[in-house]
Amino acid sequence: MVTAERTALMPTLTGVHHVALTVTDVERSVPWYERVLGFTTVGRRDDGAGGLREVFLRGPGAGLALTLVQHTDVKRASFNERRPGLAHLSFAVPDEAGLRQWTERLTECGVLFAPVDDGGTAKGRSVIALRDPDGIQLVLWVDSRGCGA
Repeated sequence: MVTAERTALMPTLTGVHHVALTVTDVERSVPWYERVLGFTTVGRRDDGAGGLREVFLRGPGAGLALTLVQHTDVKRASFNERRPGLAHLSFAVPDEAGLRQWTERLTECGVLFAPVDDGGTAKGRSVIALRDPDGIQLVLWVDSRGCGA
């Protein structure tokens, strides 16, 4: 149990530095994140001997840092949000108009998605759910009440 005294001693977390997603093929995933979601590649690291490839991306708007990681020495496995680990990654959208713009963009890009849902997730919130090339669930999220998830 966390006591008030213990909480007072806790260092401050100031935000999320980056999110790293494991993908099966960075050369397939990077263009998708750039084309569909507007990310920009800002760096790469390829450790061929260690079986690790990483591509560092920066998102539009608030500029979320996203790292796509490929373990070249591991057998491919499909994403499953029911296993321990990542369930989904949500991106904030400012308002309902923005969510409609995303609906149009995803349609133009040929990306399959679940249409705007204003009640299935939580009352007062609207979301669009989609999947990246590896099946990782991504959510575009509007909270009409002005508070977080």
